[in-house]
Amino acid sequence: MATDITDIAHAVEAAAVMKLLPARPRLLALGEPTHGEDTLLRLRNELFRQLVEQEGYRTIAMESDCVRGLVVDAYVTSGTGTLDEVMEHGFSHEWGAFPGNRELVRWMRRFNESRPAADRLRFAGFDGPLEITGAESPRRSLTALHDHLTAHVDADLLPCTADTLDRLLGADEPWTNQAVMTDPSRSVGRSAEARELRLLADDLATLLATWTPHLLAETSTDDVDRARLYARTATGLLRYHHWMADPSPARMTRLLATRDAMMADNLLALADRGPALVYAHNGHLQRDKSTMRMWDHPLLEWWSAGALAGARLGERYAFLATALGTLRHHGVDIPPPDTLEGHLYALPEDRCLIDAPRLHSALGDRLPALRVSPYHGYAPLDPARLPRTEGVVYVRDVPRG
Repeated sequence: MATDITDIAHAVEAAAVMKLLPARPRLLALGEPTHGEDTLLRLRNELFRQLVEQEGYRTIAMESDCVRGLVVDAYVTSGTGTLDEVMEHGFSHEWGAFPGNRELVRWMRRFNESRPAADRLRFAGFDGPLEITGAESPRRSLTALHDHLTAHVDADLLPCTADTLDRLLGADEPWTNQAVMTDPSRSVGRSAEARELRLLADDLATLLATWTPHLLAETSTDDVDRARLYARTATGLLRYHHWMADPSPARMTRLLATRDAMMADNLLALADRGPALVYAHNGHLQRDKSTMRMWDHPLLEWWSAGALAGARLGERYAFLATALGTLRHHGVDIPPPDTLEGHLYALPEDRCLIDAPRLHSALGDRLPALRVSPYHGYAPLDPARLPRTEGVVYVRDVPRG
């Protein structure tokens, strides 16, 4: 068994990745099984650097707030702000605190310094302005969309004034109240004001879509893309807050599905712009349903962003899952030999890239057991998902960063 797997293990390099694929995909996604490990972030940086330099990818997208990501993009493309400011304000989920992400942003800026605008490397966040504990107010994205339209479209066509939006939005605190996550009765997501805001957001998004030719002539593709991002974010946040107020048993499933749907919409928008590299948790990028256990809920299942984007793009979407052997500082020791990670741990390489469908065939009809993790922040790779995965990036040991 180990010999068969050894025969299909290759160096983690751009050329080896491309050999797994029939053509260069529009979205090439690299997943991770746990967040915040600099060993994995540095490996990502090196692989993405090669794919940018050798394969012409010109966008790098991460599981971070899509609106905050505009701050990072402005820095890497034109040097706006300082690196410290960008790492503090351009990321969500504490991503800005990790050295590997700082190294990535610094390298992206260096890569762009001597390049013409059309050939510069872009950055994008593709998550919504969401945390597991709650969601942002729709104020920022909704008012930005309204401002863009106000500047370029006849005022008579706008469905409301900025003052009306401000009145309906009210204070931000009720929107961002973290107690809502466990108590839907405290949400403002189904108030009369929120219902009116959903209709206005839809009208503003429609106005943007129907006046796109005019806006492209008056502004630029980047400006219109940014306005579309604000429209997707505003409507998605209002939808998310609506389901935060839902008292039914389906509430958490709907919230998780809504978040991944927002991610997928952002990924598809990036794919329309050009080939993009994507980095997030395996669970968001896989082609299968995602699963999670939260608090006293039964097992939750929903379609991941990768499944949604992959359904639209077909072979133009490719997914590499990362698997690891040990994560000892979190109590994850040598994997049992009857698990997928156990088979991989028998390989001599510290890290390698494996053709996932061929790995599935090499393992035979009886699949390995699913590894059980003692650490809730690490998700082992399910061997049943190998046929719907292009490649497995395997890292033998992940030391404390």
